[in-house]
Amino acid sequence: MVQYTLTQSPEVILNVAGKDSRKAREKAMDQLVELMDDGQLPTNLADGFDPQQFIEVKTPEPTADVKNQEDAVVEAVQVLSHLATLKMKMQDSREEALEVRQLIDLLFSDEPISEAQIASLKDGFKTLKGFAQTNLKYRDARSQAESARQILDEALKP
Repeated sequence: MVQYTLTQSPEVILNVAGKDSRKAREKAMDQLVELMDDGQLPTNLADGFDPQQFIEVKTPEPTADVKNQEDAVVEAVQVLSHLATLKMKMQDSREEALEVRQLIDLLFSDEPISEAQIASLKDGFKTLKGFAQTNLKYRDARSQAESARQILDEALKP
């Protein structure tokens, strides 16, 4: 995308797809004629206008500091996205894992335990293990996400 303006009306910005070229300037000229026909051009171009008279508007390159801040924002969003994913995984398996955890307490009590409960317990170990691992990852990610949240808060300040 290239942008052009006029010396006579710098507030008028014409956006043209592509790079600065003769063809792009001709497209900008078409937009200029359209603005003139619609009466939206605040300047009178009585002497005529040539596409070569357009001034290309260039956006300044961001400084190294701004690039570093942008990179930090991208990383912060990735950290928070990872935290959200872990939280969803944890919530999805939490209830089943807590049920298995209650069955483990039966192993340490003097109460009798049925074969169905033992089978359920053995089947639930995988869920319990997955939940516990995800919970540990979530807690670690949450501490990292605190700094990510601060980075985003700083970047969102007006």
